[in-house]
Amino acid sequence: MIVRSIRLENFRNIEKAKLDFSEGINVLIGKNAQGKSNILEAVYIFAQGKSFRAKNDRELIRFGEKKAVISLTSKSSKKTKDDDLSMEYESGGNREETKKTVKRNGVVEKKIGNLLGTFRAVLFCPEHLLLVKGGPAERRTFIDMAICQLRPVYLKQLQRYYALLSERNKLLKDSKEDRRVYDQTNELWAQQLAECAGYITCVRAEYLSLLSGAAEDCFLDMTGGEEKPEFLYKTSTGSETDIFDEKAVTDRYYSLYCSEGEKELLAGMTLWGVHRDDIQITINGKEARFFASQGQDRSLVLSMKLAEGIISEKETGEAPVYLFDDVMSELDRNRRNFLLERFKGSSQIIITSCEPEFFGEGEFRTISVSNGCYTCPEWDEEPVK
Repeated sequence: MIVRSIRLENFRNIEKAKLDFSEGINVLIGKNAQGKSNILEAVYIFAQGKSFRAKNDRELIRFGEKKAVISLTSKSSKKTKDDDLSMEYESGGNREETKKTVKRNGVVEKKIGNLLGTFRAVLFCPEHLLLVKGGPAERRTFIDMAICQLRPVYLKQLQRYYALLSERNKLLKDSKEDRRVYDQTNELWAQQLAECAGYITCVRAEYLSLLSGAAEDCFLDMTGGEEKPEFLYKTSTGSETDIFDEKAVTDRYYSLYCSEGEKELLAGMTLWGVHRDDIQITINGKEARFFASQGQDRSLVLSMKLAEGIISEKETGEAPVYLFDDVMSELDRNRRNFLLERFKGSSQIIITSCEPEFFGEGEFRTISVSNGCYTCPEWDEEPVK
């Protein structure tokens, strides 16, 4: 899978631009705050359905404008024709209200989720360096976003779970003074929430078992095989023996929600569930969150992102597009070389960087970026703006 081109109009600081990419390594070079990351952001929106940077869609529209349009043409070895995907953002009366129109090959899609799986990409940005030493939410988000591109139905279950969780938390909070409604309805909420939690737990556990093997191989290749990482799924209930058995997990959560109501009423929130699960990462048996050096930390995160791509390729039969946003400066020379050598001639990569010296001489398409304008020696036209 590759990106042939992307077109942008009034997106972030870009007035109008069209960029063509090679099938190999593409490097966006420029100083900070010139628009490099905006390109990766636009590309990744088509993989995930939302920005990895913006809190709301209104931020994507160029200052002073009311509408932004991004369009992406991608090529898949499994299709005879290219896919043309587009998104239009139009601001409404409310500052945070934005209408979004999604099209695939000219046909309007009712839901953004319908696009998931059409175009797949793996993103590695500086925020991902918190995967190992950050909080559990960082690791849950990582695994959820990776799974959503492979299994669109997972996104629906995830959305349903958090909607149910929000309603049940409201019920628990409101029932502190008067618990009659809780007593009448808790079993129904418990059953629905437990069913979602059982499904999500098993899918996450299955994905993590695949990730663990692929990430371990990448880590060993990168470090010379002296250290062994492990990735373990940790549930909020403290039981990891049956995490591949959906019925057993569902029954356990249902039992907790029904039998531990007093604790949850006192807390005013749901105390158990996949919203509290974590991924424990160890190196040679020691928990990486506390004991990993900076080098080990970087190697683990890079291994996890590479493993995400490996799983995507094995599951779909086609490599995703890799997007590396300003991470080269965070890696030492050996890890940079490992990264570039690993993908040479095998997958499409789009990298942003402030430092052209990291790339030296090689088969790269280099695109210079300055204040939302893009130039490339291979292009015949004047700089696009």
